[in-house]
Amino acid sequence: MYEFRMPSLGADMEAGTLVEWLIKPGDEVQRGQVVAVVETQKGAVDVEIWETGTVDKLVVEAGRKVPVGELLALLRTVGEPAAAAPETLGTRGAPQVATAPAIVAAALPRAEAAAVSARQRVAPAARKLAEELGVDIASVQAAEPGAVISRADVERAAQAKTLTPAVAKAAAPDWHAQMRMAIAAAMSRSKREIPHYYLASDIDVTAVSSWLETENLKRSVTERLLPVVPFMKAVALALREVPELNGFWIDGAWRPSAAVHLGMAIAMRGGGLVAPAIHDADRKSLDQLMADLRDLITRVRSGRLRSSEMSDPTVTFTNLGEQGVEGVFGVIYPPQVAIVGLGKITERPWVEGGAVVVRKVVTATLAADHRASDGHRGGLFLAALDRLLQEPERLR
Repeated sequence: MYEFRMPSLGADMEAGTLVEWLIKPGDEVQRGQVVAVVETQKGAVDVEIWETGTVDKLVVEAGRKVPVGELLALLRTVGEPAAAAPETLGTRGAPQVATAPAIVAAALPRAEAAAVSARQRVAPAARKLAEELGVDIASVQAAEPGAVISRADVERAAQAKTLTPAVAKAAAPDWHAQMRMAIAAAMSRSKREIPHYYLASDIDVTAVSSWLETENLKRSVTERLLPVVPFMKAVALALREVPELNGFWIDGAWRPSAAVHLGMAIAMRGGGLVAPAIHDADRKSLDQLMADLRDLITRVRSGRLRSSEMSDPTVTFTNLGEQGVEGVFGVIYPPQVAIVGLGKITERPWVEGGAVVVRKVVTATLAADHRASDGHRGGLFLAALDRLLQEPERLR
């Protein structure tokens, strides 16, 4: 019997609220299938299951706050017989578990119960806020055509009704404050426990910038690559060469990762940020990375992330160039052991062949955990990053 437990969706997560089951006893599920929606301090997350089999029991009902590691459901693996019927309240004093349809019907207003099949169009956090503000979710329009209805959309709808902004603010939970508290907890732990070291290197990116400009001229507007995409690939490939920066420090020991899952720092609407993973970034083409990044940004800002994207990053990459920042020295997100930062691309005087020329330059930074690596290895990483960016054709 496979035990499906509440996953950790970040170092700052102690518990999450089970908003909705997407399965019921008897359902066949596949590895990687989204089976539940969990609300965390950073928003709603689609939770996947990592075993194939048949749902035997749902142990936790929707609406309950569940600690990380607590049993959520039981799954019969292929060829395993069904377990005994679940005990009732009269046998051991524990409440009998309802099936998924009953749980969902109880958790939603009557008018919404019929619309459960359209769940993917409304973020759970938005639905919850709509209930608290007395807003009919059916009347709420997303900010962008085809987008998932978000908390911000609900707040706008509430203000358009008889509620004043002051009343809406008082009625709504302070989600932004909750996120800041979660970030504060993780960053405080990081600075308290991790002995950071910091390195920076100015990199001539004229070659990769020119290559990207030429490449984008061959493409339609919708197929063009953002400047950050070649940098993502170069960072991922450089981590192959210096694997001490890619993995986790857990229980006093360094645990390297065979895969490079690049956590992309993405700002959220209304403030705060998350750094969900782009999986196997070192193995993907630039076009695949562009598609993944576009999809990730869309889902971050509509509140539809997956559990594996939150729990899998092996290193974090942050780019503040668009905000005009020339250099960023990040704080490591535990249990990761490194964060790579890029500033904006600027034109600077550069000595080449004994002559001063104008080149496009970016400052790349590294913050790393001194328990897992040292400045020598960090320097090799930045040197590898520089070398890869001089050969943009290799990044394709």
